[in-house]
Amino acid sequence: MSIVGLDLAGVPNRPTGFCKLLAMKAETTLVYTDEEILTKIMEINPHVVAIDAPLSMPPGRKSLEERTSPHLRACDKELLKRGIKFFPVTLGPMRKLTARGIKLRHVLEAKNIIAVEAYPGGAQDVLGIPRKQKGLDRLKAGLERLGIKELHNQMSDHELDAVTCAYVGKLFLEGNAVIYGAPDDGIVMPKGEVNRMKQT
Repeated sequence: MSIVGLDLAGVPNRPTGFCKLLAMKAETTLVYTDEEILTKIMEINPHVVAIDAPLSMPPGRKSLEERTSPHLRACDKELLKRGIKFFPVTLGPMRKLTARGIKLRHVLEAKNIIAVEAYPGGAQDVLGIPRKQKGLDRLKAGLERLGIKELHNQMSDHELDAVTCAYVGKLFLEGNAVIYGAPDDGIVMPKGEVNRMKQT
């Protein structure tokens, strides 16, 4: 099964982490424009694309520019309940990321490619591996403990988060993931609870 993980940037002039995961071997790069992202995805023709970006708006909300509530989706409330830190989709720069993520999802689904929302920081919390803020070497070591191969020290934080997204996509395909929120409108996460003991 080929899987793509994307650590999507909010704007095209900032790097997006791109990971192709095949047989637990990770191949990563940095991409920028939507055209570049889509071209690489179509070359791979993956079983699923797991994207680190909100892929939906809170129910009842017509625009990201509205200053009124609701600000949270059902999946966001589930993150809060589990003590997993995140940025709401309506917060400042998250608006651009959300708009880009939703657009990308629609393009992929029109091409019959499954696109799911992933959250690498939250997934790392559940998997018991350190987030990038604790050091890229520790995040890389945590991913290697999961059995992911061909990681190297030159990988950026965007690439390592894309690797995490791809791993979540693998769990999703294998039936070893859960969905926070609505089944067709939620965040795909590893099964289990937040494992704070292993994150240190």
